[in-house]
Amino acid sequence: MKLLKCGIGLLVFTCFLAAPVYPDTLLTVTRCIDGDTLQLSNGEKVRLIGVDTPESKNNAKTRRDAKRTGQDIKTITEQGKKAKEFTRQLVEGKQVRLEFDVRQRDKYGRLLAYVYVVSDIPNVVLPNKRIGHYDVQGEKYYEEFLNATLVWSGYAQVMTVPPNVKYQDLFLQLQEEARGQGAGFWGESLNNMKVDAR
Repeated sequence: MKLLKCGIGLLVFTCFLAAPVYPDTLLTVTRCIDGDTLQLSNGEKVRLIGVDTPESKNNAKTRRDAKRTGQDIKTITEQGKKAKEFTRQLVEGKQVRLEFDVRQRDKYGRLLAYVYVVSDIPNVVLPNKRIGHYDVQGEKYYEEFLNATLVWSGYAQVMTVPPNVKYQDLFLQLQEEARGQGAGFWGESLNNMKVDAR
């Protein structure tokens, strides 16, 4: 009986991980949970692939980051609040399109995605060469690659977690540009921070 219950539980969990997602559906961001995590209008939480922003609260990850980087917890959480606000201004209340890689969910059940912010006008945060456009029913829309914008603006670092590595090279290039220009946190106290390109 225990084996049957375990089997059913595993089946339900597997179905949850394989639950269909809708990459062509435009969804609205209802809340910015953190600099790299969003809440969507369909109830899903999305963790941005390939990037990592500082934590905005003192938690286990903040303490690990403090130990790894040599920064104090207060500095990390202040940077986390800035990254969260930067992301919030870019996406909250706006429509987004999701692009997936090999693995679509993390161990917490969150969607793992590359997020594109949709607008009827191009955003000027990223250089124009990084802004795409597409037509939906004869209407032209622009989309900005949020993951890339966070790295290029200096509010996130590259964090590669295989098998989701599709844009790793782009993110590393953008991080070098951000660092070289002193963008975002690179212009503050991150110059001594160890870059972790896992």
